[in-house]
Amino acid sequence: MAIVATDLEGTLTTGATWRGFGNYLKQYRSALAYNLFLAVRLPMPVLVWTGLLDQQRAKSAWITDQLKLFTDATADDAVHMAEWVVEHEMWPHRRPDVLAEIAAHRERGLRVILATGTYQPIAEAFAARIGAEALGTPLKFVDGRLVGTDAPVSVKGEKADNLRERIGDEEILAAYGDTASDIPMLEMAEQPTAVYPDRRLRAAAQAHNWRIIDQS
Repeated sequence: MAIVATDLEGTLTTGATWRGFGNYLKQYRSALAYNLFLAVRLPMPVLVWTGLLDQQRAKSAWITDQLKLFTDATADDAVHMAEWVVEHEMWPHRRPDVLAEIAAHRERGLRVILATGTYQPIAEAFAARIGAEALGTPLKFVDGRLVGTDAPVSVKGEKADNLRERIGDEEILAAYGDTASDIPMLEMAEQPTAVYPDRRLRAAAQAHNWRIIDQS
């Protein structure tokens, strides 16, 4: 069965895990603790903008560190959090044009895999809405309680390696991504598509004559 692989954040939705999870933490955990977490990290966006800090590295660190505010959560708590984040953040900001293409692939009988750096429960909650499989960053539980991630954040080459491990020798017909971090995954596909791409991905897409979806 031919496969379609797609990123999540920026590709299928403009929603963001950090924002949705942060709002969840403020409502169901401690608003004070989360505001302190934000205050310490206020310089990060500036460092990314100036090029002093890699955007994907900053995002990965944020995703990992944010979980420290959710330690001792159970697997059921993680599912509740994921459903809430998708309902209040990811789904309301979905990209209908890209999701329409994913739906068309599904109608043709293709296997769709949502490959993303976000937490696995959030990936699963979003994937369930579009009839896809989820391949995100797994969470680690010890004695039934959350202690962090169970593997490196699934981005860049890590994402491509995880995807290859999942599909084996199957072919990837099409792939969708929005940032340079998605290039290793896009290179695996027969029909790569850059979705509202960042500057580096746009340059790579133009150099390789990949399809680009954007506002123009």
